[in-house]
Amino acid sequence: MVADYPIAPLGQQGGGETTDRAFERTFGGQAMRVLVLGGGPDAEREISLVSAKAVADALRQSASHHVDLVTIDRATQAELASKAADVIVPVLHGPWGEGGPLQDELEKDGRAFVGCGAAAARIAMDKVLTKSVALRLGVPTPDFAILRAGDPGVPLPLPVVVKPVHEGSSVGLHVCRTAEDWSRARAAVEADLAEHPRRVYMVERMIEGIEITAGLLDPLGKKATLLPLIQVVPATGTYDYKAKYTRDDTKYVVAPSLLPGVELVIGQYAMRLARGMGVRHVCRMDFMVDRQNTPWLLEVNTMPGFTDHSLVPMAARRLGMEMPALCERLVEMAMRDHGAR
Repeated sequence: MVADYPIAPLGQQGGGETTDRAFERTFGGQAMRVLVLGGGPDAEREISLVSAKAVADALRQSASHHVDLVTIDRATQAELASKAADVIVPVLHGPWGEGGPLQDELEKDGRAFVGCGAAAARIAMDKVLTKSVALRLGVPTPDFAILRAGDPGVPLPLPVVVKPVHEGSSVGLHVCRTAEDWSRARAAVEADLAEHPRRVYMVERMIEGIEITAGLLDPLGKKATLLPLIQVVPATGTYDYKAKYTRDDTKYVVAPSLLPGVELVIGQYAMRLARGMGVRHVCRMDFMVDRQNTPWLLEVNTMPGFTDHSLVPMAARRLGMEMPALCERLVEMAMRDHGAR
């Protein structure tokens, strides 16, 4: 068990050097060249392209930066080195771009970059490993099992959720309330595995309740910030890929009314897990709050979306931090940590 840490309100001045001072110390107020990366080879490539453009557009509103937006596939360290930049902002989602391989190349590159290092990225992208860390740290998470190909039986009592272990954005998500739902999900999974044989699926006990997402800024820093919680209310009842990115009938309730103490518990769980995993700069954690008001961790996203449907920018906006200020803060955190290293 690790200790819970205080969460600073946005803008609170804590001890130690601020990101602004670190930026001034490193660059003396001179304009920086910022390289924003989007794309990648993962299933979430199209969402990454939209998010990366939004981040680049936001940073271009600052006179402090020269911003280049580059679309990549599986960029090597040599390819990254060919791009002029003082700091790199990799806005990629999925196993390669968010789950460690790209972070390996960025660490070898040696320049400042936004987001997790490779080790923390791999933990967060692996839902099973994330759950094992959460349980070790005392953060509740639903029971789960690895889906065995060829076994038609349900490893947990219905209802359950079937989803890939190493994908985000609800790619491959199936909700199974009945035996018929399970049969349809198994058929879809088998078809997907025929196309993606290295993909691994898991089965998770379904928690009935409300979905809450918690965004964190600078969780490893002295001014760690819990953004306002957001309740997600999908019109179809399932927060799948379409509900996240293409449907306009998903409702978002910023700072929802929860029973006293529930928000504090979610914040402490999120902070405890982020620090235990080594997540830096920004992340979003998804929880289900059951009918007994117990929060259950679902997953951790170390590079959350930055589209017009995305939740971290929505939560930051509630505190008066618009996209340009949010993206600027991420760049400053990257420069601060690079200077410290």
